[in-house]
Amino acid sequence: MQFNQLMIDEFELLAKFPRSSKMQGIKIHSDANENLISAAQRLFDKGIIDSPDGGYLTDLGLDLIEHVSVLHSALSG
Repeated sequence: MQFNQLMIDEFELLAKFPRSSKMQGIKIHSDANENLISAAQRLFDKGIIDSPDGGYLTDLGLDLIEHVSVLHSALSG
C-alpha cells in the first residue's frame, strides 16, 4: 500500500477539523493553497465533508477522523 500526494493532502485537511465537537467545521477560503482547495473538493465528492469548501464532517468523515488521529499519534511518537 502506498499513499500518493493527493491522499496526503486529504489526510492533512481532515486533520484540520476539530475533534472536540461534531458541531465545529472549517472554511476553506478561495485564496487558500490550491492543494487544499482541491483536497476539499475531493473529500466532498467522496461524501466525507458536507461542502466543497470545508463545512462539517459527515458520518463517514467522523469515522475517518478517528483513524487519521490514530495514525498521527502512532507515527508522531
